[in-house]
Amino acid sequence: MNPRKLLVFLIFCNIYCCPSLVSSSKNVNLEFQFFNLRNLTLLGDSYLRNGVAGLTRDLEVPSSSSGSIIYNYPIAFFDPETNVTASFSTRFAFSIDNINPTSFGDGLTFFLSPNNQTLGSPGGFLGLVNSSQLTKNRFIAVEFDTKLDLDFNDPDGNHVGLDIDSLISVKTANPMLRAVNLKSGNLITAWIDYSNERKKVEVFLSYSSFKPDEPLLSVDIDLSDYLKEFMFAGFSASTEGSTELHHIENWSFQTTGFRPVRPIIHPHNVSDSSVPLKPPAIPVSDSGNRHHKTIGLALGIGCPAFFCAVLVVFGWVSVKKWRGIRTEKSLKAELVTGPREFNYKELKSATKGFHQSRILGHGAFGTVYKAFFMDSGSISAVKRSKHSHEGKSEFLSELSIIACLRHKNLVQLQGWCVEKGELLLVYEFMPNGSLDKVLYQDSDRSEALKWSPIEREEESQKTVNLVDWVWKLYSEGKIVAAADERMNGEFDEAGMKKLLLVGLSCANPDSSERPSMRRVLQILNNEAEPVVVPKVKPSLTFSNSLPLSINEIFSDGEDCGSPKSQLEIRVD
Repeated sequence: MNPRKLLVFLIFCNIYCCPSLVSSSKNVNLEFQFFNLRNLTLLGDSYLRNGVAGLTRDLEVPSSSSGSIIYNYPIAFFDPETNVTASFSTRFAFSIDNINPTSFGDGLTFFLSPNNQTLGSPGGFLGLVNSSQLTKNRFIAVEFDTKLDLDFNDPDGNHVGLDIDSLISVKTANPMLRAVNLKSGNLITAWIDYSNERKKVEVFLSYSSFKPDEPLLSVDIDLSDYLKEFMFAGFSASTEGSTELHHIENWSFQTTGFRPVRPIIHPHNVSDSSVPLKPPAIPVSDSGNRHHKTIGLALGIGCPAFFCAVLVVFGWVSVKKWRGIRTEKSLKAELVTGPREFNYKELKSATKGFHQSRILGHGAFGTVYKAFFMDSGSISAVKRSKHSHEGKSEFLSELSIIACLRHKNLVQLQGWCVEKGELLLVYEFMPNGSLDKVLYQDSDRSEALKWSPIEREEESQKTVNLVDWVWKLYSEGKIVAAADERMNGEFDEAGMKKLLLVGLSCANPDSSERPSMRRVLQILNNEAEPVVVPKVKPSLTFSNSLPLSINEIFSDGEDCGSPKSQLEIRVD
């Protein structure tokens, strides 16, 4: 029997015998006691610090800033099969503080958007709306506004409002009605509920963690016309010439209203009254009765035992055979707008069987091919891995990281394929090539760098790793000795030390410890504290085991499998 068919048969048997396990629905329930990069996309000036999300720049000097954080995966709000729109509720704790009390504005929002690239302009646009595309924005948001902006018909500089595709609120309310000042700097808890049955949005606000009995804002509105099948949830905030700080400390979100997916009812799960009467017994002799009892007992015990043994043996063989190349299909429902799984035959056809004429380049991971898809007429770049353990590790690492990245200056990952022992990634095709070819296509490669290499240990002619060398000097307490000797010591020693430490922090093997370029600029401009650099360079190691499925790569921290089934990166 084909192993795939056998697995389907085993699953069917399991479902038939255990109907209570197959009930499922599209309802979601998210809970974030703290935030991490595995679950969120950060845009603009947003950042994470100690598990708290910051949405705007943390500076002592006034600045204009906008940022947003978005949950990585789309959430279902409408079921086209049943024509059902979900109800939803969210709870989050936030604070709006100000380094300079005289410099305030502009506020933050909680929003639902059909795309995961929501980053608007600073100022009164609250990081939600692009000032150059006022009529093209699609969103549902609740704003917590801290500045009076007459362009958007704001009632005052301390209000909560419901916004639909526009920053001119459908309805607003003053939090002071509940003795809440949005700009107090205190931790505020907000609850936003939408009932599709009652067609009503309600917003609750409190300094405590207990939900008030009465809503601050109540709006009778049918959101089914605005909620798409899938939407992204997140937060945004902005400033304009102010020092206002916007933080989100925790967040929970859930949808309700979707019915379970047709649970299977066990055919023998019936009431006693429906059990048919036994047929009349046929008289038999005592010896025949004993013989029949013996046969019945043997069949009653032997058949189920044999059947179970066959299932176990064939199940083990099938899973063992297909475990190395199995792929999970559950991502298709979640990553509707994200990377999708390609068919190997489809990629092979698009690259003419990975023909040499389609090769775009080579790298450490493998070879990149140009792929033309006849059905859609689109062109993509397909990266095909080498058949090595290192290739698998690099493939899984690249897929887990790049799948969550969304940036206009980064090549977009379109999909992946794990089939026939091949590991493939499908990227957006860039017809103009890479930046280095544009800059140096007409020049001699040797002239690309105008300065001579810095060579240490000239006497022994040993190859020196520059990062290791500087880190060694740092551990010995003489990092300034790494400065170019041609400067003859004519430099600010504190500034040189800061610059070298920033360089080491950017070269940290643990990517989670590296500062962002925004943070680097703030450090060099004395606007932020330097990053703490360990005295000994961390080493990056990989576990020997690989994930059992691609789905495990994208799972949240709450849904992670066992440590043995994950790609583990640890710093010694």
